[in-house]
Amino acid sequence: MTITYTNKYLFIRVLSLLLISLLIIVPVIFSVAFFTVAERKILAKIHRREGPSIVGFWGLLQPISDGLKLILKEIIIPIKAYPIIFVLSPFFYFFFKSTFLINYTFYFF
Repeated sequence: MTITYTNKYLFIRVLSLLLISLLIIVPVIFSVAFFTVAERKILAKIHRREGPSIVGFWGLLQPISDGLKLILKEIIIPIKAYPIIFVLSPFFYFFFKSTFLINYTFYFF
């Protein structure tokens, strides 16, 4: 299969949209995680306790360990389901939905 003029630019366009989406989604996810750490620290100070400080330096790796714990919990897969599709479909949905929303927003600007 040869790459024609239109296919080449379509590929570049799709690749650039995915890159823009990743450049927006990843910092948002990390900022939400670290705002969660800040909230836990503030609530711990209000309750006069130490707060999250076990994982990492000052508890900064706590959101990563929480995310891993959430992802690695026991997954119940139905017998007649395709396991790979069943497990990966939420990730695909989140990625494509957020990609669509980000690119649709940029379309009007």
